[in-house]
This record gives sequence, C-alpha cells and structure tokens, in this order.
Amino acid sequence: MEIIPAIDLLEGKCVRLNQGNYEQVTQFSSDPVSQAVIWEKEGAKVLHLVDLDGAKTGKPINYPIIRAIKKTISIPIQIGGGIRTIEQAEELLDYGLDRIILGTVAIEKPELVLKLAERHPDRIIVGIDGKNGKVATRGWLEQSNILATDLAKSLSETPIYAIIATDIDTDGTLRGPNVKVMKEMALTSKVPIIASGGIGSITDLLSLLPLEIHGVNGVIVGRALYDGKIVFKDALRALSSEQLQDVPSTNEFIA
Repeated sequence: MEIIPAIDLLEGKCVRLNQGNYEQVTQFSSDPVSQAVIWEKEGAKVLHLVDLDGAKTGKPINYPIIRAIKKTISIPIQIGGGIRTIEQAEELLDYGLDRIILGTVAIEKPELVLKLAERHPDRIIVGIDGKNGKVATRGWLEQSNILATDLAKSLSETPIYAIIATDIDTDGTLRGPNVKVMKEMALTSKVPIIASGGIGSITDLLSLLPLEIHGVNGVIVGRALYDGKIVFKDALRALSSEQLQDVPSTNEFIA
C-alpha cells in the first residue's frame, strides 16, 4: 500500500483543516515548495496537492505555487481543488502535472469527467468526499443527496485512474480512519481506492492493510506527518513486506 503525503494549500501556505472547516486552520509551513522537497527526500513516490482556495472558489488560486513545486521535484504529483472545467484540467496536464483530481464536477457535470477520462486515460482521479454517507461538494461547503457508494459505482465503468475516498468526519482529527466506510467504497468500486481521512498513527495505516485485497491500494496522510505523530520513513518500513506478518485487526471506526 502506497503512502502519499499531502500538501494542502491555502493563501500560499501549507495548512490542514479540521473536518473540512475553513474556520479551523492549522498552518504547518509558509514554504510549500520546500515541504514538497522534504517529502521527496523522505521517500515519497507520489505527492498529493490540494488547492483549498480553488476548492472553495472554483477558480485557480495557487497555480504559481503548484507550478513551482512541479519544477522542483521529480516524483508524480496529483492535484485537486476547484478544477471544474476541461480547460482548467488540461492546462494542468499540459504543464506536466501527472494526475488531476475532480470532485464537485463528478456530481454537477459527470459528462465532463467521462470526457476527460477518455481523453486522458489513467490520469484522472475522482475525489469522493463523504459525510454521513453522502457526497459533499464545493470544498465540503455543500452537501448533496448522492450516496458516496452510488457515485463510486457509477464511475466503475469509466477509464479513471482511481477514486480518493475521504471521510470528512475523520479528516484532520487523527482519530483513525473509518475502515468500514473505506471497505464499503472498495467493495462497490471496480477502480482502485485511495483512502483519506483520520490517519493519526502507524497503527492506523496498518489497519487499512486488510483492505488491499478489496482494492484499497493507497492512503493519503497529512496532519499526522506534520504533527510528528508519524515519521514518513518509519511508516514506509512498517508497511514493507518484511513487517506485515502481524497486521492488527480491522478497526471499524464509525464517526
């Protein structure tokens, strides 16, 4: 299972929100480019970037920083946040970003997701952010009536690369992932799932390992890395094949 460090950008800084609340912001770095270099040096194989300003406004806000990060590191970058038009997505792809994460448009304009996925197979990711089982949109500020599992099922026949499943109730809390929700998403989807939300320890990472057989092949980690609760190199060692003999039982956290 791949561990993917996250950099969330807000007003040009590296931050984390608590449960998606823009009023509960913790700043971790004023230099996201240097932070990206650190994760590459620590051994990350992929970097997860989110433009929180873009997610909130639907307009590109942090593109200069995103471009600077792309110029500085060599590992693949997946980027999301406010990408709601074909033009925005293809501008980023043309610039060299490796994968684009679409969220709100998967609900509002599903035909756009399909068109981009057909044009750029294996370069489009859909972010499904769930709260109480239903999809939240527009930077988690709005709640839809669409079940997260229904959306995952509808995307299974498209040529997208993966689905990032985020449980909003656990995101940024360090209380552990909602393994039950992640399993439900994986069993529903025919495309790989990347888990997100709640990771606070290496034990939390290990709790997701039994879901690999169901298609959960990656996990995004943010606040726990910045708080020092997880050391990236230690996490890589913990998930290496030599140390997977005693995987803890699945923690079916329900928010």
